[in-house]
Amino acid sequence: MLPTVARVLELDVMRRGLPQVVAGGRGLEQPVRWVHVSELPDVAGMLQGGELVLTTGIALPEDREGLARYVKELVEVGAVGLVVEFGRRYFDTLPRALVHAAEQRGLPLVVLRRELRFVAVTEAVHALVVNAQLEQLRASEAVHQVFNELAVEGAEPAEVLRQIARMAGLPVVLENLSHQVLAHDPAGRTEDELLDQWERRSRAVRAPGRTGHDPRSGWLVTAVGARGEDWGRLVLVGEPGALPDRETHPATMLLERGAATLALNRLLVRDRESLERQTHRTLLSGILTHALTVSEVALRAQALGVPLEGRRLVGVVLRRRGGQLPAALEAQARLRDFTELAAGAARASRLSALVGALDDEGVGLLIALGSQQEEHASLETFAAALRRQIADAGGKEAASPVVAVGSSVGSVRDARRTLMEATQVADAALHDAPGARPAAYYRLPDVRLRGLLHLLRDDARLQTYVERELGPLLAHDAEHGSQLVQLLRVYLEQGRNKSAAADAAHLSRPSFYDRLHKVERILAVDLDQVESCLSLHVALLALDAVRR
Repeated sequence: MLPTVARVLELDVMRRGLPQVVAGGRGLEQPVRWVHVSELPDVAGMLQGGELVLTTGIALPEDREGLARYVKELVEVGAVGLVVEFGRRYFDTLPRALVHAAEQRGLPLVVLRRELRFVAVTEAVHALVVNAQLEQLRASEAVHQVFNELAVEGAEPAEVLRQIARMAGLPVVLENLSHQVLAHDPAGRTEDELLDQWERRSRAVRAPGRTGHDPRSGWLVTAVGARGEDWGRLVLVGEPGALPDRETHPATMLLERGAATLALNRLLVRDRESLERQTHRTLLSGILTHALTVSEVALRAQALGVPLEGRRLVGVVLRRRGGQLPAALEAQARLRDFTELAAGAARASRLSALVGALDDEGVGLLIALGSQQEEHASLETFAAALRRQIADAGGKEAASPVVAVGSSVGSVRDARRTLMEATQVADAALHDAPGARPAAYYRLPDVRLRGLLHLLRDDARLQTYVERELGPLLAHDAEHGSQLVQLLRVYLEQGRNKSAAADAAHLSRPSFYDRLHKVERILAVDLDQVESCLSLHVALLALDAVRR
């Protein structure tokens, strides 16, 4: 790191001049990029920022306004300190106007009570600066080498975070736009200490810019995303004062390089499947992404023994119920096994279908029904066969998988629509309790507003909507320990009946009304307007979905 003003004052060559800080002491931790010796009153025009200015003061203005202007220009150009040597113009004290201006603007003002050879000072400081720059280059090279290897290997987020924590010596957390933890490395701390009330603490951190430092919390934060779409934040959890608030800090480069690796690896997710499943998966992916034309899909499917033309096509998506996902390699193995079970169930039901993994958690099927196959009966037979396959395999985690079905279509051109509909239904239906439905599968009419918001929970646009509607109120609760979000929820759930809401909240009516007015002030809304309440109610439901 570059030497600070305080570090420069501690050098032997400076201590010979008996330095004394007479103003601007709060700026002593600023980094010194260079030392500039000048007697010019308009020296600011020759600076670029980060300089420590040395002068005897012989040409400084004599009037109060001129001295104030001299300090103002130094601060505006980014100078980090002014050192005045006694003996030429000033002997015992500096002009009060100069001291006052430096103190007001936070510019460190230092006097040297004994004469020094300025060239010796510049040589000593510049040696520190060059050494610091060399160390930064070495650190940068090491960081880029580590993360280039991680990117080439397609490392999992846990490994990327482990390297960041190791190199920074601080905990690191990857969160989504709703401030939910996706991955973390405590760097020696306990997980409870790091993650306790994470969402509340994270909401209170508002780092400026794409990468920024929050001095109050000590956190360094950078956005994570690619192709113009951010999907999370990477947080280096420091302590107040532990990470200087400056762009040149090595931790900034480390965190940004880690974020870039995470974004790249998300675009290069890999899986391991059988050759047949890979081929089926490629076709399904080609349908969903429009990567293949209708004729290409029909031709390749026909070659695989799954004729699609002249058939009724039904999209089916399977999701495994369960708690926390297993480790990466184990998850891939389970998904591969689940895909093979689904293919086996389709064969057992005598259904012609493309079967392949759609993502890290689900399996997709495009079933081609012949003219003699009744849709509902075929789907019920498939669902029953899948349950038997899982039971025979000794499956427990996915004993009651979600089977979601899209509307049937009559052409390959519309295959994407039925697959997309089935995907949405499956994602939305996951939060229903296992065994809650007697039917063998879900369809679109079974999914209502809560389900719609649930399936959109990872969409940055929905998370942005929640933050826009409720962000100020959530931040207020996090900062003050209040429960205004819950109070708003009670009010809306009681149909905007204030008396009933006050009773439900176990508050007196005056107290409830007062807090409700506070909600209106914080959110800048009128809760008597139906549309405002509707928007807030949807935002609350969406907040539940992204937190689930």
